[in-house]
Amino acid sequence: MCPTSVMKQIKLIFFLTLVISLFFPSQIFAAEILQVRSSSLLLIGDHNRTYTVRIACLQVEPSKEEDVRDWLKEKLPRRTRVNLYPRGSIDGILVAGIKPIGSSEELIQDLIFEGLASSKCQNDSSLIGNNPV
Repeated sequence: MCPTSVMKQIKLIFFLTLVISLFFPSQIFAAEILQVRSSSLLLIGDHNRTYTVRIACLQVEPSKEEDVRDWLKEKLPRRTRVNLYPRGSIDGILVAGIKPIGSSEELIQDLIFEGLASSKCQNDSSLIGNNPV
């Protein structure tokens, strides 16, 4: 290959990477579900880091803990891409709203709709985050 051909290929790869990252940023930079630990805790990976994340505003009755955990495992198989909407932290654990890529609603709203959980937040409109991380 001649040097100009190699440069053209490098420019093309750079351009395609730029276009993809501009038009599909949420899929490229999204976190991934690694494990459902309990009815309210998830292990989430973000490239080379992992976080334990508590689902924000989630209130689960003790009798429904196992049902919620099974529902989460079904809806969030390993490697499911999600956006996080941080609400704070408790004892070093990130508390965040979680919305799977391609979904229009956060997980807690689906859990409430299914009758598996309730919200312990006073204002349900605060469930929707504006800035995914």
